[in-house]
Amino acid sequence: MTTTRPSGRQFPADFLWGSATASYQIEGAVAEDGRAPSIWDTFSATPGKVLNGDTGEVAADHYHRMPQDVALMKDLGLQAYRFSVSWSRVQPTGSGEFNQAGLDFYVRLVDELLAAGIKPVVTLYHWDLPQALEDEGGWTNRRTALLFADYARKLAEVLGTKIHLWTTLNEPWCSAFLGYGSGVHAPGVADEASALAAVHHLNLAHGLAGRAIREVLGEETPVSITLNLHVTRADSDSPQDVEAKRRIDTIANEVFLQPLLEGRYPEQVYADTAHLSDWSFVQDGDLDLIRIPIDLLGVNYYATGRVKHGTPPVGDGTPGPDGHRSSEKSPWTGADQVEWLPLPGPHTAMGWNIESDGLVELLLGLAERYPDVPLAITENGAAFYDTVSPDGRVHDADRVDYLHDHIDAVGEAMDKGADVRGYFVWSLLDNFEWAYGYDRRFGIVRVDYDTLERTVKDSAHWYRELVRTRTVPTPESAAAL
Repeated sequence: MTTTRPSGRQFPADFLWGSATASYQIEGAVAEDGRAPSIWDTFSATPGKVLNGDTGEVAADHYHRMPQDVALMKDLGLQAYRFSVSWSRVQPTGSGEFNQAGLDFYVRLVDELLAAGIKPVVTLYHWDLPQALEDEGGWTNRRTALLFADYARKLAEVLGTKIHLWTTLNEPWCSAFLGYGSGVHAPGVADEASALAAVHHLNLAHGLAGRAIREVLGEETPVSITLNLHVTRADSDSPQDVEAKRRIDTIANEVFLQPLLEGRYPEQVYADTAHLSDWSFVQDGDLDLIRIPIDLLGVNYYATGRVKHGTPPVGDGTPGPDGHRSSEKSPWTGADQVEWLPLPGPHTAMGWNIESDGLVELLLGLAERYPDVPLAITENGAAFYDTVSPDGRVHDADRVDYLHDHIDAVGEAMDKGADVRGYFVWSLLDNFEWAYGYDRRFGIVRVDYDTLERTVKDSAHWYRELVRTRTVPTPESAAAL
């Protein structure tokens, strides 16, 4: 690809630059020091669920290489690091006794970060539910939300005020609709009613966990949530296509934004899904519990989508035009007369289109709708099929171009009034990319999965220069940095 935006945009001195990872994707050590299986251990060990039969058993071996990885972050000049905690590492069954060895690992990680001058940003849940809880219904079971609050309270007691920002959940849309709707993510349940119950219990878990953290650390403790909000366009102005977009917006965005920030579910979602659920899992007082003040809304953005009224084909496991692996069940619950359309390139290795203007649109829309809620880009990046060149470097020019344009887009949105406080590139390291295993590489640092050696890619050198100067470098400069 080539860039579509100019270089040289400057960012304010207090803008926070970081990178992000997730526990199951990088840690490995899945059966060490008291850790018990999560739903992703079970799912990835099930034949046919993950490309090439890959699992997170070793991943990037971050559990053993954590000090070296933090040193790498320091060398890159990162100001913040967004990581997630493995629930089954610190509380193996998701209830009852906590595992001190697991807690100690995250204490060491946080202390290493602070010693390196890096702000710890913790995510309590990035999809790896303890398998023992899934055996009792997982996120379809209200008890999981209550136990999540206990888990959050314990982490608050252990990590305390060392944490710069507490994030409750990462992308609950994926947890609910890919995990329980289409079944292409763990735990692999394909049932629309279960997906809707999971939505509500994830929302409830956020509210209960945020309250638990603040009960321990005080009401001023910064709490956030990260959503993968979808930027979807109608294929035409016809009423049918506009309605198709409305249905996607409702089930993709509004079932989280409205309860979390407005204390209600959209009325349309009840009508759209009345044939699937009576929503009796919503109890009196739940919406008051869900809606807590948040200090920041995390935004994960990668691509856009286009839809029209129509009948989608039955999925066969291949990537679909909606950006996800397809299955016999759609993740778009209540939108069964919506067809996703292929988008023109360029595309990443995930098959996702590259459109930085969509990020501007998303940020400005949020800023207009929720002007009092600060924003941060908590994930943004691109997968490409990187190779090591004869000179020993990884010249990932496509990724540099992607980051260049999307970071400039963040700056444009800020210039137009969006209150964006920071940017976290996804991802620090190549990692286990969920159902795609190790086939897709998102990292700005390459991981050789045979030797586990780390190689800093051109994109990481470019990002280091951006952080140092707070000015968007030219893409062409990356190979010489």
